[in-house]
Amino acid sequence: MTPRRLWIMVLILALLTPLGLWLPERLGAGDAWGEWGAEEVADQAGFLPRGLARLATLWKAPVPDYAPAGWEEMPLGVQSAAYIASAVTGVLVCALFIWLLGRWLSTREKANAP
Repeated sequence: MTPRRLWIMVLILALLTPLGLWLPERLGAGDAWGEWGAEEVADQAGFLPRGLARLATLWKAPVPDYAPAGWEEMPLGVQSAAYIASAVTGVLVCALFIWLLGRWLSTREKANAP
């Protein structure tokens, strides 16, 4: 696969991220599978596993719900734009990290070459 095709596919996936908002709303479903907080797990299972209770506060997302606070009441189009922006930002951060790691590894390899 060429890098251009890969980037096109990643862009298409980023543009499809609002499906996570639209489908549950259209189908009357709840949260996306696996995106439950500790409270939702306790409600669904009838109890909160001890390990989950201990680890639930370990990580706080920098931008919870993929958008700034208060955006949950915004129209679906605005929320979709926030989802797409979040996806693009995540892709760019990952790509930058991989690029920097590749540069570091290549300079390290050159330095260790005989």
